[in-house]
Formats: sequence, structure tokens, C-alpha cells
Amino acid sequence: MTIASTIRCLITAGPTREYLDPVRFLSNPSSGKMGFALAEAALERGWTVDLVAGPVALTEPDGAILYPVETAEEMFHQVDALFDVCDILIMTAAVSDFRPRQRLPHKAKKDQAELVIELERTRDILAAMAERKAHQVMVGFAAETDQVESYAQKKLVEKQLDWIVANDVSFMGLGFAADDNQVLLLGANGQRVELGPERKQSIARKLLEYWIPNS
Repeated sequence: MTIASTIRCLITAGPTREYLDPVRFLSNPSSGKMGFALAEAALERGWTVDLVAGPVALTEPDGAILYPVETAEEMFHQVDALFDVCDILIMTAAVSDFRPRQRLPHKAKKDQAELVIELERTRDILAAMAERKAHQVMVGFAAETDQVESYAQKKLVEKQLDWIVANDVSFMGLGFAADDNQVLLLGANGQRVELGPERKQSIARKLLEYWIPNS
């Protein structure tokens, strides 16, 4: 792998929203704090940062190029457009795995709405980018509630990643929407590192050192 003198980093952050109608959607509790912390840590190292963010209530990191998106499909297209020129892709976003098969054009009235919603899978952004990987370092995140390490290891292999960061989001005060995190970093090279619990900013700085040391 050849890394340019100025590293270009592509980060996704936050949740996506998958709409049932104009006012209702499926989503998750991701706040984007981990992804924004990684963007800030990358900027501290002098990297160029492209930040693709779902709906979050966070201040844009000074120096990052922010690309706001809302749905998984919008995030896919933005990542797809930026991937070839990046040196490292860090997928911290909690992308919805499913979306309603049909999006209604008007608000569904309570007494008329269907009580069973048919879903379809969204695109797997990481898997799609892995198929095009050239020189890029590929980093995924896995938010789990059980069998955290085994599920993360499976994702690491199946999606041909260089690294995966796993965390147990069932713990109160850690992970989703929290300021602190506790993670397990697994590498395709066999490395296994436990970090935290500590501030997400601190974890972000340490993670970057593993992914591209001395940069």
C-alpha cells in the first residue's frame, strides 16, 4: 500500500433514515459522535477529511469537508463518489440494514395505515467498496449486543476489511449517543486490542495510530 504525503480520509458518521412516508422513518440511536471524533483526530494529524454524515446534531469539524446525507442510498452514492481518491475509508455510520419497500407519497392516516410493513435490504456500502479496493485501508465498525467478538470477526473476514472496531451497545453510558466508548479493535493481521472505557476523542486518536502509524 502506498500512502500519499497528505492522507485523504473518508469517514461516514451518524444514522440513516429510511422513510415510510414524509413524516415517519426507521432509524437508530447513533449520534455521530464517534465518527466526528475520528474526523477531528484525523485533522489534528494534518489529514484531508471527507465526512459523510447522516442526520446528526453536531458541529461540523473545522477543516473537514462535510457531505450531509439522510438515507442509506444517499450515503452509498456519496461514498461511491469519494472512495477512489481516499487513502482510508472509516465506516463508523450506523447504516440502516433495511428500508420500507414502499415509501408513501403522503402521510398515512392512523386508521388507514397498514400494520405490517414490508422491508427490503439496503445496499452494503462496505462490501461494495471492498470490491473496488486498490490501495485503500478499509475500516468497519460493528455495534453488537451479544457475541460481539465473533460477529465482528465474521464481518472482518466476509467484507475483506483491514480492521474492524466492535463495541457492545447494550452497556448504558457507552456507544450510541454517549460521550464515552469501549471498543475491541480486530485486524486482518491478527491484532486484537481493547480500548476504553474512555472519551471517544481519546479512543479516536489511538485508533488512527493503529490504522496508519507514524503519519
